[in-house]
Amino acid sequence: MAPKLERFVSPGKGDGLRAAARIQRGESVHSAEALACCVSNKLSRHVCHHCFSRQETLLRCSQCKMARYCNTTCQKQAWIGHKRECKCLKNLLPRIPTDSVRLAARIIFGLLNPSQSRSEELFTLEDHESHLSSMSEQKKQGLSQLASMLELYLQQEVSDLEVTSALPPSCQEPLSLIAKVTCNCFTISDGELQEIGVGLYPSLSLLNHDCRPNCVMVFVGTKLHLRAVRDINPEEELTISYIETLSLTEDRMRQLEDQYHFTCHCQLCDSQEKDGLMLSGNESKWCPLKEALPRLEGLKAESDWPALLENCSQLLSTVGDDLPDGNLYKLKMTDMAIDASIHLGHWEEALGYGEKTLPVYRQYYPDPHPVHGVQLMRVGKLQHYLEHIEDALDTFKQAFKIIKLTHGVDHPMTTDLLMKMEECRSELDQKSSSCLRIEEN
Repeated sequence: MAPKLERFVSPGKGDGLRAAARIQRGESVHSAEALACCVSNKLSRHVCHHCFSRQETLLRCSQCKMARYCNTTCQKQAWIGHKRECKCLKNLLPRIPTDSVRLAARIIFGLLNPSQSRSEELFTLEDHESHLSSMSEQKKQGLSQLASMLELYLQQEVSDLEVTSALPPSCQEPLSLIAKVTCNCFTISDGELQEIGVGLYPSLSLLNHDCRPNCVMVFVGTKLHLRAVRDINPEEELTISYIETLSLTEDRMRQLEDQYHFTCHCQLCDSQEKDGLMLSGNESKWCPLKEALPRLEGLKAESDWPALLENCSQLLSTVGDDLPDGNLYKLKMTDMAIDASIHLGHWEEALGYGEKTLPVYRQYYPDPHPVHGVQLMRVGKLQHYLEHIEDALDTFKQAFKIIKLTHGVDHPMTTDLLMKMEECRSELDQKSSSCLRIEEN
């Protein structure tokens, strides 16, 4: 099958990818396996280090005490990539290297292993930008510390000669390699867009950013799938969003400059069209919510769900209907209240908050977007659990219209959604049959 994308020079941006033919909305554009990937440290106890699936119980590597697997099959399949890593982790105990250090090391291990040969890429490790010349001294210093950790991590397992033979010239300095990894890696997420790891996908690193992109990325395990969310013409540039776009223009631009070293001039940033909605309502009402968010995010990170729910509920009840639901800070706080309510089993409360967010998500995500689809599915599950079956079926149908485009009909998330819809239909049929029997009697 002819490739649907091709490398080109994007005016004002440098290298990029564009459509080689017409691509329809919902079409799979490209899929790729990672050059290297690793499970995030914060989830290392809950996600299989081979297939990246979440499991309640995992087998732990007896040597490094860090890697975990679904079963012996996953453990055996992972050994070729874990063998050298295992020794490095063991030698560094009790210290644990950061995600970027582990990913950089896995790139080296992969290139040293001839059995892990790669198919031809549109973009190579050598081609990746490090952006060191445009970084602040403070950021360079932070990366230098990571580079030192990488050297310490590898010192007893990988010789300087091996690094020289395996890596292209521009990647042989640890600082350059770490910089390339941190600027070009992707966050690997599950079907519900929750982070599970990081990976480097060389060819897809060519994709440029847009705050309202024409493509989205979803994962099945560690395999990355690029999918179109709008119709794309031949030779039109393919874009993704590097960041979560639900933030003010000023904040998006600052994050992109700090993390990716460019100034965004997309239509959404130039027009600032969503900022008015995000800051809707009286500033005296939303300012306390904005100021409280960092503290509440800390409670969420600590999984202090009772304190988080109490604080969110109190602040949201204080502003009440005086602040529109579309206000950015109210929406973020409402989402946190949903998370806390679900973790505490307060299902009615979670549903109440969830249903308030749906009209707002429609406004912020006009194109099919996985974030909107996942939110609909989340609310649908709450409605279903609380036996609001007709509402649940309607919400699942709305979610399906989005998920089938953003994830594809073969994605496990789509399969789960179809099963939920079938359960709702079956329960409604049973309910209808019961009513008929009562009427007959």
